[in-house]
Amino acid sequence: MGAESSVELVLPDEAATVELGAHIAQALPSTVGEGAWRVHLHGDLGAGKTTLVRGLVRALGGRGAVRSPTYSLLETYALAPWEVLHLDLYRLAGAGELQALGLPDFDRPGALWLIEWPERLGAGPPADLEVQLRAEPAQHRVSLRAGTPRAIEVVDRIASSYELSPTGR
Repeated sequence: MGAESSVELVLPDEAATVELGAHIAQALPSTVGEGAWRVHLHGDLGAGKTTLVRGLVRALGGRGAVRSPTYSLLETYALAPWEVLHLDLYRLAGAGELQALGLPDFDRPGALWLIEWPERLGAGPPADLEVQLRAEPAQHRVSLRAGTPRAIEVVDRIASSYELSPTGR
């Protein structure tokens, strides 16, 4: 059963990408519900994935630097009601390295997984929210798509925050 809501945006600069991260944070459910929430962030190097995560983490109350965990693979932030896991799988050496992170321990209500390079995960649970970022010479384009039924309302709220109509509904 696929979800059916999406939205496309043009982001003129880094500040707009940070702002989109804040819109996503504000659109998340206020209660943690069932199971971890998964946000898959797709895009080439420099497309704005970590910048979007920075806006999301700060909107949830995170302080300090938010950097891509390129070498550590995982950064966590305790930001009630969420325990945010920021994963960057670009340099993932193999499935054993991923298992060493203990991710099954974080597959629980209240966990918010923000996964850069999710295609390196292999098979696994579907993303609640799929975010595709594309860098262009003067701007970035982003598409957000609900990957599960529980994410449809989130995408609709994001679209409303930009005064857009979600597509596919």
